[in-house]
Amino acid sequence: MSHFVLVHGGWRGGWIWKRVAQLLRKEGHTVYTPTLSGLADRSHLLHADINLSTHIQDVVNLIKFEELHDVVLCGHSYAGMVISGVADQVSERISSLVYLDAWFPQDGDSIMTLSPEIYQLMHIKETGRYGGISCPPIPAAILHVNEQDRAWVDTMATPQPFATMIEAIQLKGNHVNVRNKTFVLASAWEPNPFRQFYERLKVEAEWKIAMIESGHDAMLDKPVEVANVLIEAASSTAKGVIEA
Repeated sequence: MSHFVLVHGGWRGGWIWKRVAQLLRKEGHTVYTPTLSGLADRSHLLHADINLSTHIQDVVNLIKFEELHDVVLCGHSYAGMVISGVADQVSERISSLVYLDAWFPQDGDSIMTLSPEIYQLMHIKETGRYGGISCPPIPAAILHVNEQDRAWVDTMATPQPFATMIEAIQLKGNHVNVRNKTFVLASAWEPNPFRQFYERLKVEAEWKIAMIESGHDAMLDKPVEVANVLIEAASSTAKGVIEA
């Protein structure tokens, strides 16, 4: 049995992991799907001071107070920033890191610095309409969410605290010392800003890679494949391509 902590991406909440969590629990695993501060069922707590450090602390505290060890820590999209910061702080509790179509930052990076200028300007403009505190969700269709789920996802998505996008992450490098590291690319949507990390990491000896033919929210489009990658990440230490 493994302990999985699955961290949602921007504008999402723990709700997005329901299908994958159900599959993992059927196999006897323990699964946590926290909602980050200011989002989804915690959107009523939104305020201007919620930043990337807040979200990193959300997950660090979950791991500490649930007394978790040998954690398979997975971050989707924006949460690549979060899990990097978490693993940097509590690497001794993490057995595997999984970046699911996610940012893979270096020290000093932020969502804004990693994004093309056109997206930086778009987010700044849109945030102004929300009092400078939060950024409205990107429509599900743009992220190539499967057509059946698009209306539901747009209903469930909530504004992202803007400070989470502009705060630069501070990393000491402990996160890359986690023994099992996997990067998963969702290959059925473009332009995919995460392909750059896939291309960089696929030649690194200590990384495993996988590709799932899906839109950005792979846990909705292909939950079985995502669950299989997570289980493989928990059980395998071999370098190579993971079959989704």
